[in-house]
Amino acid sequence: MASIPADGAELRRRGRVLVGTSGWRYPPWRGTFYPSGLVQRRELEYLSRHVTSIEINGSFYSLQRPESYRAWAAEVPADFVFAVKGPRFVTHLKQLRDAATPLANFLASGVLGLGRTLGPVLWQLPPRMRFDAGRVAEFLSLLPRTTTAAAELATGHDERLAGRALTETDADRPLRHAVEPRHESFRDPAFTALLREHGVALVLSDSAGTWPVFDEVTADLVYVRLHGQDELYAGGYPAEALDSWAERIHGWAGAGHDVVCYFDNDMKVHAPFDAQALLERLR
Repeated sequence: MASIPADGAELRRRGRVLVGTSGWRYPPWRGTFYPSGLVQRRELEYLSRHVTSIEINGSFYSLQRPESYRAWAAEVPADFVFAVKGPRFVTHLKQLRDAATPLANFLASGVLGLGRTLGPVLWQLPPRMRFDAGRVAEFLSLLPRTTTAAAELATGHDERLAGRALTETDADRPLRHAVEPRHESFRDPAFTALLREHGVALVLSDSAGTWPVFDEVTADLVYVRLHGQDELYAGGYPAEALDSWAERIHGWAGAGHDVVCYFDNDMKVHAPFDAQALLERLR
């Protein structure tokens, strides 16, 4: 049982805060954020020394390989964390239907090769997808909550992963998930109730008014995605906006929530600089 201070106020764990970018391979960053002459294979190493986390987004477009995940983990500091974006085959093509085998394929593709650097998994839903309580509940019930459970689920992969699957973990660790809906119908209280029931985070997404903003804490993780304040994927965040986000993140962390925040405004090279500026405020 936790100890109680003399004034009767219960001690509360402060959450961990991680800030970074969505992805790292962007040609416009070369010679602007990345130093001129830096070879492409060292870009992840360079960025990981300037932020504390990165969202892997290549996994959204196609299944990666175990050797890639292992290589990425080897290039970053020991306390670094990757979020991994779930595949669009599950979220956009299947729209969460019949997801057991595609989920197993994703987990078997090498995600567990990240080892100690594996953080939350992001499930970004398409703007056309409406809330369906039964479908969402079924999908959430499939999600593994530990790396051991993920490894077991990965054994259900199909023949596409034959000979290249990774279905074991180096240690049993918690595995958390976050869902980013992009349709107003997800404002249904039944959706947030499902997320709370399964301990899944509701993504707070800032998208220059393009998609609805869902601002509700549903788990011990708060997951923030900043796609651009005034222009989607291209707008930067001025000092007063970063001050405001830093204040909110301090509040969540102080309440015991772990917080991850990723800048996705990469088109005009704002993302890495905004991430660094927010980290400075949080320090």
